[in-house]
Amino acid sequence: MVLAIALAVSGALAYLTFWAYYWSRLAGETASYLVIAGSLVVVIACLWTGRPERDRLRALGTPIALWALGSAFLVFFGFMYGGTHSAISLGSMRFAFYLPSDNDIPSFFTEWFFVHGHHGVPPEFPGEWLASDRPPLQIGYALQQRPLIWGSDGLDYQIVGVAIQQLWIIGLWALLDAAKVRPTTRALIMVTVLFSDVAIVNGFFVWPKMLSTAMLLAVAALLMTPLWKDVRRDRRMAVLAAVLAGLALLSHGSAVFGLIPLALIALYRGLPSPAWFAAGIAALVLVMVPWSAYQKWGDPPGNRLERWMLGGRIEAGDEGTLEAIETGYREAGLGGTLHNKADNLLSMVGAGPGFQYLRNAADALRDGHLGTFAREVRQIFFFLLLPSLGLLLIAPVVMLIGRRRRRFGPEWDLAISSYWVFAVGAVLWGLILFGSTEARSYLHQGSYLLPILGLCAGVAGMRAVYPRFAAWFAGVAAALMLLLYVPALEASLTWSFSPSFAVLAIVCAAAFCAVAFGLAPRHESTTG
Repeated sequence: MVLAIALAVSGALAYLTFWAYYWSRLAGETASYLVIAGSLVVVIACLWTGRPERDRLRALGTPIALWALGSAFLVFFGFMYGGTHSAISLGSMRFAFYLPSDNDIPSFFTEWFFVHGHHGVPPEFPGEWLASDRPPLQIGYALQQRPLIWGSDGLDYQIVGVAIQQLWIIGLWALLDAAKVRPTTRALIMVTVLFSDVAIVNGFFVWPKMLSTAMLLAVAALLMTPLWKDVRRDRRMAVLAAVLAGLALLSHGSAVFGLIPLALIALYRGLPSPAWFAAGIAALVLVMVPWSAYQKWGDPPGNRLERWMLGGRIEAGDEGTLEAIETGYREAGLGGTLHNKADNLLSMVGAGPGFQYLRNAADALRDGHLGTFAREVRQIFFFLLLPSLGLLLIAPVVMLIGRRRRRFGPEWDLAISSYWVFAVGAVLWGLILFGSTEARSYLHQGSYLLPILGLCAGVAGMRAVYPRFAAWFAGVAAALMLLLYVPALEASLTWSFSPSFAVLAIVCAAAFCAVAFGLAPRHESTTG
């Protein structure tokens, strides 16, 4: 609960900092320094108050240490082949093929709002992207740090961006703690996700998708765990869940594909009171209205992503979202619409381009072209939802075989709930997304909550039935995934390998594992 509150406060302060800079640079810089000073005051006050608060801080120290170590690991791992002089460009090619400039958009508008505030309309980012087309939360986080040491080569922004994306560590720890899984299972899941393609690629390519996922994981901690029994009786928790949901949407609009299944599973597990709903809706409106007003009047129309994803209208324009959706579906017709939705669902399981990537990878491996093999496999994990789970795809089969052996309820419950959210979210995503070539349900166009919950479900489900096998299997799967992302596949990167950064990345990864497993008892019971 405290971790969920911490993420909500962190995001709210970043959001308020954005509006402070929008008001004036003086107000923004004042807010930046007040956030830093206020945080120090809170920590000192907790330490000064007495043992209960010190004990609470000590408990929070583990996920905070994991966040710091996970951020440092990804920074050193990402810059292992150099590139600090062009950090943002490196983010688009270090762990993948050449990705678009989405990671540079928050940096571009951070600089503009830092200098200009609300004086004039922000310029377009190349590609006709308006400031209002992309939610502002990551810009707010970057603006908080902007008055501090900040170079012109993008390195500072890249490091801040990695730390922001790695907040998923806080959200996931909150979920696993609330789910009451065993310490070893919790550690295995944390390590599995840290070394997954989702966290490595999208943590270093610093578009705000993992920031959105961090907020969604905190929502999941409240709605899909035993906490829900208490949360649905407390209107303050309605406000907390709504603020986190709003912050997820203010990070990236794709959060809606995670929020819908989370809301459905919560309602299935028990209805809150009308007053609870009212408090939550009021809080969500309070969070979203300022940004919606800016989109409508400050820098209209601000709906390009909605028109693209929901109506298939990729080009910039002034038409409204509903108009774009109506036009897109009218042009597609019934037959085209059914074809698009089928393509969406098939794309998620790996059909279509997935088969081609797989054939290319097999051919490259047969011919001994390991770099091409790695590139094709990376594309499979980047684009396709179900294959992104990697070796953990066998987990449902293992659970089915060993279902009579399940020995620890919370892990089984977490696995079933996570798979439920994964499946419902995927189906809704496939049906809601327009589905043309430009707006198909490839993984990077959805919410990363789904693959992360898929990884959680795989590890937790196997641990519930075959705990020792699950531990070894998850460890091997994580190691192989990490090994896949060690090479730099672009020729321009391979000449500047840094042994010191490689060593530091190994040290940070080892320390992360040590801290994550440090809370596990030396001898678990026979159920573990």
